Amino acid sequence: MGYAEAITSEDRQCVKRYILLLLVIAAYERDCRYIDANLKTPGPYIDTIKLAINRAWDDMKEIKKYFRSKGLKVYEQTNTQVGIRAKFMCRGYRSEMELRWEFITAEASVLMRKYLGLDISRYEGHTPDGNKK
Repeated sequence: MGYAEAITSEDRQCVKRYILLLLVIAAYERDCRYIDANLKTPGPYIDTIKLAINRAWDDMKEIKKYFRSKGLKVYEQTNTQVGIRAKFMCRGYRSEMELRWEFITAEASVLMRKYLGLDISRYEGHTPDGNKK
């Protein structure tokens, strides 16, 4: 029987996705408030964004299910000058990661397009700086 790895790359990917989804959902909600306050016919736009929010929440539910199954918990997030630092626990092990603002902006932009139902194929297979993987 093999040993269990403390924190896997899949665990780290889920933590990244969790952080990004929280930001995407918050951005959508902020945009809904702005659109509602500034457009004469905000309804169709808000409805579209609310559908995107629901899609993002569906992914968040899957991430939370993964978190529960792995004993994973993000217990602190701090905005820094260069990005967001997150501290998390997984299977009793503590770790942290820092996501740079450049990465966050690029990834959140692609996720927002995805949840709005837009074609993101031109972004797939690229690094956040736009280069091919």
